[in-house]
Amino acid sequence: MKSIICQKTGCLELKELPDPSLERDKVMIKIKHVGICGTDLHAFAGNQAFFTYPRILGHELSGEIVEIGKDVDSNLRAGDEVVVIPYRYCGKCYACRKGKTNCCSTLSVFGVHEDGGMRDYFSYDPHLLLPAPGLDSQEKAIVEPLCIGTHAVDRSPIADDDWVIVSGIGPIGVGILWAAQEKTNRIIAIDVNQQRLEFCKQHFAIEHTLVPDNDVMEKVREITGGDMAQVVFDATGVKGPMEKAIDYLSPGGRYILVGLNRGDLSFNHPSMHSRELSILCSRNATVNDFHHVIKRMQNHEFPSNAYITHDEGYQAIPDKFAYWRDPKNQVMKVVTAWNE
Repeated sequence: MKSIICQKTGCLELKELPDPSLERDKVMIKIKHVGICGTDLHAFAGNQAFFTYPRILGHELSGEIVEIGKDVDSNLRAGDEVVVIPYRYCGKCYACRKGKTNCCSTLSVFGVHEDGGMRDYFSYDPHLLLPAPGLDSQEKAIVEPLCIGTHAVDRSPIADDDWVIVSGIGPIGVGILWAAQEKTNRIIAIDVNQQRLEFCKQHFAIEHTLVPDNDVMEKVREITGGDMAQVVFDATGVKGPMEKAIDYLSPGGRYILVGLNRGDLSFNHPSMHSRELSILCSRNATVNDFHHVIKRMQNHEFPSNAYITHDEGYQAIPDKFAYWRDPKNQVMKVVTAWNE
């Protein structure tokens, strides 16, 4: 079967691998579409925190079940098209017992900690496969990144009169905006890329968009009537913006770190302490997040066609990663077709 392997930083190769065998308690998946994630692009660039080489990438996946293992007790059937939940958890550790399977002590993310979905077939856990009637194969492949945003919003209560800032309007930031709009319409989007801010205005009716220039603090203060924001999300994963965004918060505010940076972050403790701030991290998503996002997408609440800006065949993957990483190419979400 064909596969695409990230051999080392900056090197993707199309390779033939032996066909996988079907384990008795698994189902065999034929891959349909693979979304290209910031995690994939960071792994390619060599700055992903939880990554080793070589690795088959791919964790934003839609697939078709082609065979069921003999010991599988499930309502899944051959021919079902499914959303793949890429987070393998133990179900036994403290985090799992508390329902936080997204940060299981032995969590293995498909396509990050173990080989992922950029291959013709793979054997997978049936309880991590979700049918999503009414969604096409491309839409199924973008469920996972939207779940990241939904989980992040659930990390902190948002009242309808709260001001919310999302810093970093890439694919994950868009998912945060979309999820936050279920709670409030008082949202400010911040990004250095003006095209992404225009995307927010056009497709999500975000009134307040800012570029993080020297006047950004005063602009936030003006928009919020002097109160500043009660909830701030970082979706940049970049040290400078991550350290700056905490300044946007009001007293008692909550800062949710969704973007991941490999290094140390530095915050001024007296400033944090005087405002009694809370700093939270948000990692991955839970099964409940997947069900919620699928339901909203089935209700046509998300502009999938606008979000997917680049529809490519898998053959483009080895040569296009550098292009997709360049902001001037206005890439929001790439979805690659496999086996078509």
